[in-house]
Amino acid sequence: MDKKEILLKTEFIKLDQLLKLANVVNMGSEAKFVIEEGKVLVNEEIEVRRGRKIYPGDQVSYNKIKVIVKRD
Repeated sequence: MDKKEILLKTEFIKLDQLLKLANVVNMGSEAKFVIEEGKVLVNEEIEVRRGRKIYPGDQVSYNKIKVIVKRD
């Protein structure tokens, strides 16, 4: 599994925005679709809410890519 780190300057980021920022998906509409289909894991649990707030310390997995969120 590939790993990417994203550094946040804000308190949190929404799940769909994180997938786009990390280049895990190409478009916001793709993020919406894969999240609603239950294909995205947040901290090893399926997440279907695209507006889920992701904080430093959270890990998001999709399509064999793990995104680790850290504080900048």
